[in-house]
Amino acid sequence: MSRVQLALRVPDLAASIAFYTKLFGTEPAKLRDGYANFAIAEPPLKLVLVEGTAGEATRMDHLGVEVDSTEAVHAATARLGDAGLATDVENDTTCCYALQDKVWVHSPGQEPWEVYFVKADADTLAKQQGSTCCAGPAEDAQETVVAGGCC
Repeated sequence: MSRVQLALRVPDLAASIAFYTKLFGTEPAKLRDGYANFAIAEPPLKLVLVEGTAGEATRMDHLGVEVDSTEAVHAATARLGDAGLATDVENDTTCCYALQDKVWVHSPGQEPWEVYFVKADADTLAKQQGSTCCAGPAEDAQETVVAGGCC
């Protein structure tokens, strides 16, 4: 099963968790320090909330498509490359409390999209060195848009 992912950087994680729990009628599937994700069945959606800077407006961090296998990530990588899109592959990368295989592409407006498979839970939100995943609170907003997030 595939589902679309929407990752939001939110200024008040607790209030956002309460709101999305009510909106979608389900509790978060994963809660960690500065992070929550919802695996929503209807509509099929992976909603990721990453704690941002207090007082700032919520903003889109990145978009994604969660797939059900590493092979599906490899197939997406080939398809996207064959379509002429620049891809950035990350295998066995740890970020957003998960070990993942993924491929990144950017739209003409520079929105970062990832196609990813979660292999296992992990103990850290922070990205692995060399990963474009989990660009923390924006010290440089342009860098965050270009680098994308994760999850």
